[in-house]
Amino acid sequence: MRLTFYGVRGSIPTPGAAYVRYGGNTACVHIELEDGTDIILDSGTGIRLLGDRLIKKTTPIHLLLSHNHWDHIQGFPFFAPIYQESREINIYPGLTQLNEPDQILKQMEGSLFPVPKNALKSSISLIEYPATENTFTIGSATITRLAMNHPGSGSAYCIEADGAKVAYITDNELYPPYKKETDFLDFAKFANGADLLIHDAQYMLTDMPAKNGWGHSVAEEAVKLAMASHVKQLALYSHDPERTDDAIDDVVKHCNEYVTVAASTLHVFASSEGQTLDFNKI
Repeated sequence: MRLTFYGVRGSIPTPGAAYVRYGGNTACVHIELEDGTDIILDSGTGIRLLGDRLIKKTTPIHLLLSHNHWDHIQGFPFFAPIYQESREINIYPGLTQLNEPDQILKQMEGSLFPVPKNALKSSISLIEYPATENTFTIGSATITRLAMNHPGSGSAYCIEADGAKVAYITDNELYPPYKKETDFLDFAKFANGADLLIHDAQYMLTDMPAKNGWGHSVAEEAVKLAMASHVKQLALYSHDPERTDDAIDDVVKHCNEYVTVAASTLHVFASSEGQTLDFNKI
């Protein structure tokens, strides 16, 4: 299994000199399995560059959506394989409360985008599973999903294949002021033993209480979840658009202070565009 980050920013694309090292594109992670299967987590603006790579292949593409907020679907109209003749693209919608599985396609309707969805040459399928069916397979991977705490809800995912496990839990508020979809301990069980946990770390404790209820976690809580889950690595994700590269460095340093105090072996890092992890080498 090989994983590459293509978009790591939360809320809105963030260009500029102060955001070059970690990147300004919104959510998109690519996982390539040993059998060649391509799995994409979210379709933010980072998916555009991924499309330049995947258009060279002809095999099916599997896109897992966490939810329909714009920063997680806005790159889809610029994803080159959707214009590829007969290219098979399977979209797995998140567990959203409003149950609107086709919003990623509706953003291309009317005056919103110059190319309508019915003009796409690829073969696009929406693969929906009932809320009671939260485990399924894609290629050689077993996929497990869990409802996340976010306005409108959505899905967290665990991908297990090739002897590795990745947990993807973005746009998730571990301790929300509204009714939880999932408790902390359930998230810990969900991610338990993962080689990598990718978790929302958009805020810091100093951002609270102003951002309480906005649907994102503070970095310190993500570290606590990672240690409770006994994961090997934690990738801080969904960086706040206000946070510069230097500020993200400070977040990582602060998080590692928690790890040191706990005498944990957890490796904490900030996800960055273009960063690749080969799990055969971990």
